Amino acid sequence: MALNILLVGCGKMGNALLGGWLDRGVASSQIRVVEPQQQFGQEFIDAGIAYHNTVADVEDGFAPNIIMFAVKPQSMDDVAPEYKSFAGQAVFLSIAAGKTVDYFTNKLGSDAAIVRTMPNTPAAVRSGVTVAFANSLVAEEDKRACTALLQAVGDVHWVDDEALLDPVTAVSGSGPAYVFLLVECLAKAGVEAGLPEELSAALARATITGSGDLLTQSPETATTLRENVSSPGGTTVAALDVLMGDQGMASLMVEAVAAATRRSKELAG
Repeated sequence: MALNILLVGCGKMGNALLGGWLDRGVASSQIRVVEPQQQFGQEFIDAGIAYHNTVADVEDGFAPNIIMFAVKPQSMDDVAPEYKSFAGQAVFLSIAAGKTVDYFTNKLGSDAAIVRTMPNTPAAVRSGVTVAFANSLVAEEDKRACTALLQAVGDVHWVDDEALLDPVTAVSGSGPAYVFLLVECLAKAGVEAGLPEELSAALARATITGSGDLLTQSPETATTLRENVSSPGGTTVAALDVLMGDQGMASLMVEAVAAATRRSKELAG
């Protein structure tokens, strides 16, 4: 990958991305990191990655093709304007939740090529999914480069309508929390049914992670996999009759995703 990358922020997500790039063969000489919070890992220093406290410390001879914002959204008001001089020269790739293309245009200028993304937390273990939207100034080759960078931590999908990032946030961005809640609820239900708390928690956790692995590795749809477990008249069907009832999981999930979508729109202004 013959491009220069300036990574702004190197917390958990930044660390996962950086490690993924190195594993995919990106040369350390192609990367600079701006990280003022001293979170930069020794393993990256040993790999030859140069990091700096501010963008002003980056050497003049380093010309980034892509500037990735991996800082917390609440820090962006202070951070983004420092990179305005790169507009028209580099693509700005943001993983900050709730920060729209218009927001970055206001901070960086009307000539800024901007890619807004919505990753999710499993990206921290390189099993995430990211959805991206690009403004009209981002060339197709730049989109391909951004895809390659983001694939270091999981799957990547593109949308042509930025408004879709609100339901994307509700489904995949917030989705891991729904799965973790399912683990909690299943463990609690096991205790109510008579299982020791520690055993029930272990069973719930292993069941969800194992089912996720099966879903990933199987060519079958989720519906088919569910049906494969559901013997007529058996225990699974008895439980699914409850979960799939009129006030069951499906209707609750529709309501939950709708609530998260509304909140995403509110936060984006």
